[in-house]
Amino acid sequence: MKFGFYIILTAQFLSALADNALLFSAIAMLKELSAPDWHIPVLQQFFVVSYILLAPFVGAFADAIPKGRVMFISNSIKFAGCLAMLFGLHPLYAYGIVGLGAAAYSPAKYGILTEYLPPSKLVVANSWMEGATVAAIVLGAIIGGILLNPSLSASLLSKWQLAGSISVSTFAVIAVTLLYVSAAVFNLFIPHVAIDHKLPKKNPLYVLHDFWHSFVLLWRDPQGQISLAVTTLFWGAGATLRLVVLTWAGLILKFDIERATQLTAVVAVGIAVGAVVAGKFVTLEKSVKILPAGILMGFTVMSMVLVDDWRIAIALLFVIGALGGFFVVPMNALLQHRGHLLMGAGHSIAVQNFNENISILLLLGGYAMMIKSGLHINTITIIFGAFVSLSMWLIYYRYQRVIASS
Repeated sequence: MKFGFYIILTAQFLSALADNALLFSAIAMLKELSAPDWHIPVLQQFFVVSYILLAPFVGAFADAIPKGRVMFISNSIKFAGCLAMLFGLHPLYAYGIVGLGAAAYSPAKYGILTEYLPPSKLVVANSWMEGATVAAIVLGAIIGGILLNPSLSASLLSKWQLAGSISVSTFAVIAVTLLYVSAAVFNLFIPHVAIDHKLPKKNPLYVLHDFWHSFVLLWRDPQGQISLAVTTLFWGAGATLRLVVLTWAGLILKFDIERATQLTAVVAVGIAVGAVVAGKFVTLEKSVKILPAGILMGFTVMSMVLVDDWRIAIALLFVIGALGGFFVVPMNALLQHRGHLLMGAGHSIAVQNFNENISILLLLGGYAMMIKSGLHINTITIIFGAFVSLSMWLIYYRYQRVIASS
């Protein structure tokens, strides 16, 4: 790999680390404000709505100027969201501002891979990128839990003569803000690559038309259709699973928020391992053949209802993550490759983000409704796992029909 790839990787790791630590800090802030439980999934909905509303524009933006600059601007917006939270803006709205930055960041961080590296390196590069992102999820959960430890924060604040002047969640958000600053510094050293697929017009109506054209083009492409369906399902399910695990760990395993937060990191470790295995053994040409792993993942999620021992829970959550990482990394690489050929990297990833975040919005909305209606967490887990397995089976069945007719 070229040296510049590792700069991109480090910048992505730091930004993702801050994103994930901020989620748990914002959840803690909601609890300090005595917000209702259903505000927690709504918190993530405020984050992802930006991906949906801005999707037609962020892809064109990412392809119009050097992607390192796009990543720097995006991190600056995330930094502004953190400051807004520190200065008293409600966590839902402040986290929404951070979502604006994340929406612009995503097409650049993945799009630069297809411009900077040859196609033969894309699966490996994606396994590294997913591994770094998952490591950030793991450490973000751990760091979030540590920062929210009252005794630790009280000890540090007393050393700085700030004890009693700021809350635990505010202290955590301050630490996250510094992480965004670190990520922005690395953004400045990302190598410049040739601008790809720059739009000939900047008219908003033309941008919307161009996005719709890209959307239809990717869904009509046989390989693009399958990979887009899989990644859309995976990221919607993954965002929901993280909150399901938090609730499940509290009710079934009797974990406090610090330990429950760290338990979600086990899934992320599994995803990292699955991503590494996929990068080593799955080629771009054979990427679609690993879809049955997604069907199995749904059944494994349903088996959580049989577990009440934390040691078994760790093993089970690791397997769930490993299955997810094994099938989503090749799908990401295939989608990026097809998108780069058809319309440009930034455009295709904006389409991907649009679909994935509609999935996140809908699945989190369903989860919030089930929580608000009083369904037991085990019932929710069974419904969720069954939905994943059935959806993956339908996608696999569709793929088999496409192969048979070609």
